[in-house]
Amino acid sequence: MGKLQDSFSGMKGFFSDVGAEMGKITWPERQELLGSTVVVIVSVILLSMYVGVCDKLLVTLLKVLVRQG
Repeated sequence: MGKLQDSFSGMKGFFSDVGAEMGKITWPERQELLGSTVVVIVSVILLSMYVGVCDKLLVTLLKVLVRQG
């Protein structure tokens, strides 16, 4: 029974520490959050377009090489 009480005591201490650390967090303002979100979305779109173009070029190049081989 002592081990079980120690486990619950340890868990209580852990969650208490988590609560204390969460109180120290400085959350971004709404405008900063929206700006960061837009940057991420635009970056993902641009990167996916780049990967798509590279994929299309490599597939075309591979088809040309296979026909000549």
